[in-house]
Amino acid sequence: MVYTAKENRYEIMKYRRCGKSGLKLPEISLGLWHNFGGVDCYETGRETVLNAFDAGICHFDLANNYGPPPGSAEITFGRILKENLKPYRDEIIVSTKAGFDMWPGPYGEWGSRKYLIASLDASLKRMGLDYVDIFYHHRPDPDTPIEETMAALVDIVREGKALYIGISNYNAEQSARAISMLNALGVHCLIHQASYSMLNRWIEEGLLDLLDREGTGCICFSPLAQGLLSGRYLDGAVPAGSRASRDVFLKSSSITPQLLDKLNALNDIARESGISLSALAILWILRDSRNTSVLIGASSSSQLKENLSALSHPPLSAEELDRIEKILSNDLLQIQEKRVN
Repeated sequence: MVYTAKENRYEIMKYRRCGKSGLKLPEISLGLWHNFGGVDCYETGRETVLNAFDAGICHFDLANNYGPPPGSAEITFGRILKENLKPYRDEIIVSTKAGFDMWPGPYGEWGSRKYLIASLDASLKRMGLDYVDIFYHHRPDPDTPIEETMAALVDIVREGKALYIGISNYNAEQSARAISMLNALGVHCLIHQASYSMLNRWIEEGLLDLLDREGTGCICFSPLAQGLLSGRYLDGAVPAGSRASRDVFLKSSSITPQLLDKLNALNDIARESGISLSALAILWILRDSRNTSVLIGASSSSQLKENLSALSHPPLSAEELDRIEKILSNDLLQIQEKRVN
């Protein structure tokens, strides 16, 4: 199938500058963690990626171990690039990462120089690229000296294999050390990729302030809290095929009556505003200008469209934000009483 991108693809999407850099990212980026592996339908993944690009999403986020099986998401994306998006490469931000288990033996994970460079070389081959735009260290290494990890990232940039570097899953203290070392080596830490949602607010406890001071952007993954904020669990049932049904990243036991009260109270606000709960969750993250982009996942074009609907809604009002904060910080008895009344 011959693909030609829509001419108006940048008219709806908004873009934010990534920290103190020359790079802007779309407010919504597409992650290929799930749904784009070798076990998934290629045509569905291809359609989702192309529809995302037509909607102004020009940032696609991967990692060496995304699949399943590991590496297959990069192969899928590389095929889409080759067959459909090659003419638009200069419009696209491609990011990948290394840090989690990738191959057997002592050099197949964490943060050694050997692992990081070998992993990126393999990622470039899988995607058919000469370079990626952003390369992340995916998680802190408790054993490898951070100096070695950061020096490897710097060399990767200087060798032209990545234009920018970032870190992911580092806490505030670890991030401060990493950013300081990178500054000393003359390479700016462009971005930090961290989990963040209405149900997971850990980055507010120092990390966001640090990134703001250092001029490092923040891109937020798991904005729907592994699907809890998707609206799929509002009645307490666990749909077949959902993440909670697989009991891996989201445990069905975590869906408690107290959590359901909170989710339904948030859904009441979304419904009153004429949007979905997932759109509300995305708008809530975008309320903070320090968050450069929201990294969504999508199993289909229809799911992508639902998440993109957040962009057609005005920013959340002060009243809506106040109501949300009361729910999140919560007096569950008051929430239950309001829902009954």
